[in-house]
Amino acid sequence: MRLSFLEPLYSESGPFASVYLDTSRDVDQPDRAIALRWRRLREDLTRQGADRALLGVLEQAVGADAEVPGTHGQAIFAAHGSLVLDGELPSPPAHDSARYSTLPDAMPLVSQHLPEIPYLAVVVHYAGLPTAETHGWVRLEAEAGTWPASAVTPGERLQRRVPVAAWHHSAVRLGHELDAWARRTHADAVVVAGDAWAGNVLVRRLPHALRDRVVRVGGPSPTETRRALLEQQLSSVFRGRMAAHDRDLVNVFIGRRALGGPVAEGTAAVVSALQRGQVRALLLNQPRAPALQLWTGPRPTQLALAEEELVSCGVRAPREESADEALLRALVGTAAELVVVPEDELQLGGHVGALLRYADAGTPT
Repeated sequence: MRLSFLEPLYSESGPFASVYLDTSRDVDQPDRAIALRWRRLREDLTRQGADRALLGVLEQAVGADAEVPGTHGQAIFAAHGSLVLDGELPSPPAHDSARYSTLPDAMPLVSQHLPEIPYLAVVVHYAGLPTAETHGWVRLEAEAGTWPASAVTPGERLQRRVPVAAWHHSAVRLGHELDAWARRTHADAVVVAGDAWAGNVLVRRLPHALRDRVVRVGGPSPTETRRALLEQQLSSVFRGRMAAHDRDLVNVFIGRRALGGPVAEGTAAVVSALQRGQVRALLLNQPRAPALQLWTGPRPTQLALAEEELVSCGVRAPREESADEALLRALVGTAAELVVVPEDELQLGGHVGALLRYADAGTPT
C-alpha cells in the first residue's frame, strides 16, 4: 500500500489534533447527532490541551461531508490552528475519538484504506430483447476506484449509450477503451453487472488480458454518484483479498528470506533499517501484536527502541510514542510502502518484517 496520501500530514510539525467521527447521514436528524458527538470530542481535546484556534478549525471541518450519503465517517487532522488533512472514512469509526499528541494518530485512517485494491466497476443496462435489433438502447456505466476508500470518494465515471443494433460493434471499441483505462489505473479486477446478454457481448469482446480479470456479479446496480458504483458487490468480491501489488511484495519477501536476501525481520532489525532509509516496504502481521512504544526525534528516521540510542545520536529530549505512529511517519518520510498480511499466510518474527532497498554489512537479515 502506497502512503503518499499522508504526505500533507507529515509535512507539518506537531502537536496534532486527530479526530475520528461518525458522520453518517442515514439517521434521523444527522446534523444534531454529529454536533453532539463533536461536542464530546471537543471537551476531550480541551482537557488534553488543545487551544481555541485549533478547536475552531476542527469545528468548521466536522460534518462538512454532508453531501456524502449513507454510513461513513471523517478523519480530521489539524495543527497550529490549521487544517492539515480531512479524510473520508468508508465506514464509521468503531468509536469516536480525539487525540492531541506530538505525532498524528493516522493508523485508523490507513486501516480503512486497506487492502487498497484498484478496480473497474462496469454496469450494462438493457431492458429490451436481444433479437430486437432495430429497437432499444444499451447503456454502459463504468467507474474506476480503489476499494474500500472509493466507497465514499468515487472516481471518474464513464457513461455511454449505444443503439442495440450497434452494440456488437460498439462493444469492441468500448472493450479497448476499458482496457486502456484498466492499464492506466493498474486495476486488479473488472467487476461486471447488469443485463446478462449485453454483458456477455461486452466481456467476449474485451482484450484477453482484461477478460481474465473479469468478475461477474448480480444484485442491484445503484447509480448514486456520491457512492461507489456497485459498492455492495465490491465488498463481497474484495473482502479478505490482498491487492495484487501487495501480494507481489509478499512473494518477493518470502523468496528473499529463503535465500538470505536483503530483508529484515523483527522489531529491532526493522527499526534499524528504517533509521538508514533502507526499507522499501514494511510488512505487518494481521492480527496485530500488542501495542509497542518507540522513542522518536523530530525527523522521520529518528526512531529507536531505547531513549539512550537517540540521545547518543544527538537528539535532544526524545519522546516515547506509539509504534504505529512512529512507523507510519518513518514510512511516509522515506517513501516506503506498507503491507498488512494475515499471520496464517506469512508469520513474521515479532509480527513485523521489511523488504530492503539495499543491504550492507551492518544490516540484520
